Amino acid sequence: MNQSASSAAELAVRTRRAAFNRAIADADLAAISPILARDCVMVTGSDSAVISGRNAQLKAWKREFAGPGRVIYNRTSDRVVVSPVEPIAMEYGRWQGLEDRSGKSLGSGNYAAKWREVLGEWVIVAEIYVTLG
Repeated sequence: MNQSASSAAELAVRTRRAAFNRAIADADLAAISPILARDCVMVTGSDSAVISGRNAQLKAWKREFAGPGRVIYNRTSDRVVVSPVEPIAMEYGRWQGLEDRSGKSLGSGNYAAKWREVLGEWVIVAEIYVTLG
């Protein structure tokens, strides 16, 4: 992969992450769905629960959106490393969960996400979150 293709892939991953953040803030399941690979895996930050598959993750987000005192999760990408040999990338960053009404921080930490380009779109294959604050 040449430098301009790598830069374009990095921008695409960062753009998809921003779209995912917007979708969480807007409680928009329809916008989250195409960002997740069908067989994606998420490991949560505190209890290390494994949420396997797009449908399971959408159900978890639906529960999260319906709860009282909803939490808005924001992920800030610090670095995206694009593979020169496969259509994959690794994203490293920080996350924070803020109570919707008060803006109070309810948790924060680091995350890593593996992305794959599928049919011209970057999708999340796996994410792992670590609660540090």
